[in-house]
Amino acid sequence: MSKKIRRVPVVLDAGEIKSLPMEDIKMILRGADELISTGGRSILAKLLKGSKDKKILEYKLDQCPAYGYYHDLKLDDISKCIDWMIKKDYLRIKYDYRLPLLIFSPQGWKIEKETFAEELFIRFCMDVKEKNARVIFEMKDVDRQVVLLVLDKIESIGTVEFLTYLEAWKLMEVKKVAARISVVENSIKANVYATKRPIESQKRM
Repeated sequence: MSKKIRRVPVVLDAGEIKSLPMEDIKMILRGADELISTGGRSILAKLLKGSKDKKILEYKLDQCPAYGYYHDLKLDDISKCIDWMIKKDYLRIKYDYRLPLLIFSPQGWKIEKETFAEELFIRFCMDVKEKNARVIFEMKDVDRQVVLLVLDKIESIGTVEFLTYLEAWKLMEVKKVAARISVVENSIKANVYATKRPIESQKRM
């Protein structure tokens, strides 16, 4: 006879919290992204607190942008914010054997993928400015939806300075993403040509 699995019970307590600012929601989701399907509410609370807990440092969670966001709050109060997020269906609980782990809800993921894409886009722009390629080497480990959002952002404001980095990135990507990068490159080139064409026409007159 198989032994019955005793799941660790989850009791949500949002206390008196009625709402959270969108910035708080984004940062809680950003912290949760580091723990999806691998960690639970307690480790997320420690990450947001800025704890020096062994696991936080071992898994380099102190490098997450959300690390220490709630440094001025007690762990109990941070936990209530996380529980509010679960009650409002930004995050959900999924059991792995007996342990309750965090996962995104559809609405939570919609917010987080945009937050993460903006973060990567800003870093990509900084790499271009500093002439130091770093972000493109991380992209292979990033969710495909986030990668495509980053490319959308690059396409919207990209200049010729972006092309070298896009070409290097394209060489490291799978076919579908590489094809999208090619479209972005062509779009940037077309915009540059359209901008320069009137000037060149005037010179010939």
